[in-house]
Amino acid sequence: MKKSDISNISNAESVERAEESVRSSVQPSGKFGGKADRLFGADPAGLDESARGIAVLVIVGVAVGLLSGMFGIGGGTVIVPALVWLGLAQRNAAATSMLAIVPTSISGVISYATCGNVDWLAALLLFCGMFVGGQIGSWLLSRLSELVLRWIFVVFLVFVVVNQISFVPSRDQHIAMSALTGVCLALLGVVIGILAGLLGIGGGALAVPALSMLFGASDLIARGTSLLAMFPNSITTSAANLKRKLVHVKAALVIGLVAAVTAPFGTWIAGVVSPRVGSILFACYLCVLLIRSIFVAVKATRSVHASA
Repeated sequence: MKKSDISNISNAESVERAEESVRSSVQPSGKFGGKADRLFGADPAGLDESARGIAVLVIVGVAVGLLSGMFGIGGGTVIVPALVWLGLAQRNAAATSMLAIVPTSISGVISYATCGNVDWLAALLLFCGMFVGGQIGSWLLSRLSELVLRWIFVVFLVFVVVNQISFVPSRDQHIAMSALTGVCLALLGVVIGILAGLLGIGGGALAVPALSMLFGASDLIARGTSLLAMFPNSITTSAANLKRKLVHVKAALVIGLVAAVTAPFGTWIAGVVSPRVGSILFACYLCVLLIRSIFVAVKATRSVHASA
């Protein structure tokens, strides 16, 4: 080998070591290095993170907090469509929504609990079922197609709207606890957990009417109990979604923290209006959301058929 060849190889190795040194200084190794979200992996691509996108996230957070306090829901029925509109895939929007629901529901629970409108035992039984169902829902979320998820969301909204229109809860009723009631609450929790994991909702849109119609809870107790059962389930389901790298962490934190601030105002409104007015307001909100969700689902179906 010529001396010039040896010199070229040596120089190449020196340049490579220098470049590696620069890379390691710019991008620290380890899961805590680099960007703030490196602990959970890179956020899913597609979300509009411009000033306009952040403003939309803040507005969504305000709306979610008010709706959570008023109706005892986590706000996923608002968060998921908003995130999809901003560019996230349906599955990533659903997973991100679950994480945003954590601070939202905690704030709502505190507001309802201070007024004595929480059934702690019923919430515990609901959560036990929701924990199991949430893991199943999270597993299904990573496997079902975008189109199937959109139509499941539409069917779910139709069911909730019909319930809201057909039933008006009393404000002075309580859950009469028994062994059978406890088993039924746990089973209800499993169903809610599966839907929550699949659709990115807290489950309150199903839990609140079910607690009133099936178990005799007043509208305020149903809402407070729903929120209490919701937040630990949101935590466990979000942990599974984070492990599967489905969550846009920054978007979830923006929405969740803003919603946590506005939730107490929604709780105050819920106590002022009558149960009938509350049901009508919730049904109107869901009808608007249902119309939009049907439009999006039909559009996605046509797109799939056109590309087939």
